[in-house]
Amino acid sequence: MSTSYDLAELNKETTIGGMGSTVERDVPAIDLSDFDTRKHEIADALWEASTGIGFFQVYNHGIPEEDIDAAFDTAWEFFELPTEVKAQYPMPKGTNAGWEFKAQVRPSTGTPDNKESYQVTRPLMEGKWPTEDELPRFKERALKFERQNWELGMRILSCFALKMGFPEDFFTHAHDPESDQYQSTLRLIHYMSMEDAKPEDFKAWRAGAHSDFDCLTILHQKEGEGGLQVCPGKDAGSNAWTDVPPRRGYITCNIGDMLMRWSDDQLQSTLHRVRMPHEGEYKGRRLSLPFFCQANRDAVMQGPLGKYEPITAGDYLTMRINANFAASKAAKK
Repeated sequence: MSTSYDLAELNKETTIGGMGSTVERDVPAIDLSDFDTRKHEIADALWEASTGIGFFQVYNHGIPEEDIDAAFDTAWEFFELPTEVKAQYPMPKGTNAGWEFKAQVRPSTGTPDNKESYQVTRPLMEGKWPTEDELPRFKERALKFERQNWELGMRILSCFALKMGFPEDFFTHAHDPESDQYQSTLRLIHYMSMEDAKPEDFKAWRAGAHSDFDCLTILHQKEGEGGLQVCPGKDAGSNAWTDVPPRRGYITCNIGDMLMRWSDDQLQSTLHRVRMPHEGEYKGRRLSLPFFCQANRDAVMQGPLGKYEPITAGDYLTMRINANFAASKAAKK
C-alpha cells in the first residue's frame, strides 16, 4: 500500500528507495583559499555547483586536519561508552539533542537506518552531556568543533547571500549562536560494522535516501570509509546515483531543503544515501560528522523572488520533522 506524506520533499523520497543504478557525475571541488580576496569568484563557483548537482566539496577550508582527526577520536570515545551510559542522554522525539539508536526510519525505505547518533544543539543540551567522569572534556571538545563548522558554514552561506542579493552577513545573523533560538546541529554518526553480517543484511541501507532539512550540511568523513551516494534534485526521478568517496583535506557539502525554499528553488536540495559496502570494500564501523546549518527558529524565510509565503525557520523545521515522524510511523504499519 502506498503512503502519502505531508510534504513534497518526503513524497520525493518515497520514489527512490530501490537500488537504482550507479553513474559517474562531476562533483565540483571548490578552493576556499584567500577567501576574502577571492570571494566573488568563490561565490560564482558555489552558485554554479548548487544550482546544478547541489553537492560540492571544499578544500583549503580553514579547519585544521588535526582538529578533524581529534573530532573523530572524540566521537569514537562517546560511541564506545556502555549502552546504559549513552541511554542516560536520549534524544526526545522531535528534537535534535542527545543519543538515538536505530531510531530514524526513512520514507524511502520504511526501515531504520543502521546507525546510532548523538546530536549537539547548543540551547537544548541541558542534561544531555556525559559527565566528566564518564568522558573527560567531551563537552569542551565537541563545542570547539561545532564552532569551527559554524564559522565555515557562515563563510559559505555569505556567498549565497551575495548571489541572492542579500547583505553578505544575512545568514550569519539568521544563524546567531548566541540566541536561544539557535538550532544548528553537530551530529556524530556511527554506522555499525558489517564485518560479521549475513548476506541478507547487505540488502538494507546504512542510511536510506533523503534530503536534509537545513540550509547547508557540512560533512566530515574518513578516507577509506566510503558509501555516500548522491542523486541531484533535478534527477530525483532517475534513481541514478553517484559515489562521493571521502578525500583527506576535502569536506563534502550539500544544500538542504530550507535553503532551497529560501532561494525560491534556485539552489538544489540533493538526495543522498549511504549504501552498504560492496565486496572487497572496507566493512568495519564507519563514522561521519555532519554539521547542519539550520537558521534560528525566529528567522523569517522569504526568498528574493517571492515564490513562497514567509515562514519562520522554526515553523518550517517543525513541519519537516513532524512530517518525517508521521512518515516513519506510517512506514512501520
